[in-house]
Amino acid sequence: MRLHDIIPWAHKGRDGGREGASDHPMMALQRDMNRAFDDFWGALDRPFGPFGPGFGARAATDVVETDGGVEVTVELPGMEEKDIDLSVVGDSLVIKGEKKIEKKEEKTGYYVAERSYGSVYRSVPLPAGVDAAGIKAAFKNGVLTVTLPRSAEAKENTRKIPVEAA
Repeated sequence: MRLHDIIPWAHKGRDGGREGASDHPMMALQRDMNRAFDDFWGALDRPFGPFGPGFGARAATDVVETDGGVEVTVELPGMEEKDIDLSVVGDSLVIKGEKKIEKKEEKTGYYVAERSYGSVYRSVPLPAGVDAAGIKAAFKNGVLTVTLPRSAEAKENTRKIPVEAA
């Protein structure tokens, strides 16, 4: 193997003047490293920089329409029921969560104190026809599932429209 085979960007032009050079493993590594640095430094343009509110707390949220209404699922690893605040504000379902983990260990010759904090905030717009009084929530194994039932009126006003071939 020659040196220019493992350093494709050192050649003339962006792709080294060779077909397939952009698929070279070293080019892929270079692109991935550039993307990682761009993502990090680009975060500095956001309010509070990359370490502001929500840093490291990106809760995966799924909203699925079911026959009975809408189901919202939010992953909240490391949290417990007492850490979660769920409310309906106007036409939105607001999910807040905050975890605080403190660990202290003291033995002969050393002392270790670790603290970890994180918060999550999600606001999910409620679709028309949701019965806000019938909303139920369950939390199990770090996953919050919120069931938003359709109101009786919304169920009555639903009608299926057949689709015909043109």
